Amino acid sequence: MENKQDLAVKQAAEIAKIAAEALDSKKGLDVSVLAVGKQTVLADYFVIATGTSSTHVKALADEAEFKLKEAGFECGHIEGHGDWKLLDYHSVIVHVFTKEARDFYKLEKLWNDAELLSEEETV
Repeated sequence: MENKQDLAVKQAAEIAKIAAEALDSKKGLDVSVLAVGKQTVLADYFVIATGTSSTHVKALADEAEFKLKEAGFECGHIEGHGDWKLLDYHSVIVHVFTKEARDFYKLEKLWNDAELLSEEETV
C-alpha cells in the first residue's frame, strides 16, 4: 500500500506530464521538465516552455491550465503577464516565457543541479 508521500509524488509527476503535453500540443518551444524536489521545498517539478510572443505565452498557459483542470487539478495561483506566466500547482510550477524572458531568468541554469527529465519521461 502506498503512503501519502508516494501518492503526492505520483500526482506531481502526473501534473508535470499533463502540463508538458499541453504546452507541446500548442507548439510551445523547448518544453523542459526539471525535477527540483531534491533541491527545494518549493515544488517537485518545474515545467518550462517558451512562446513566440506574449499572445502565444498566454495561449500556452491557458491550454496548460485547461488540460490540468480537465484532469481534475486546480491551479493554486497564477502570476505574470506579457512575456511571462506562472501557474502554481503547489507541487508543480509551470513557467511560460517569451524567448527574451527565458534567456533573462535562466531557470535551467539557476536550477542546473536538478534532474532534467527526458522527452520520453514527460511528453
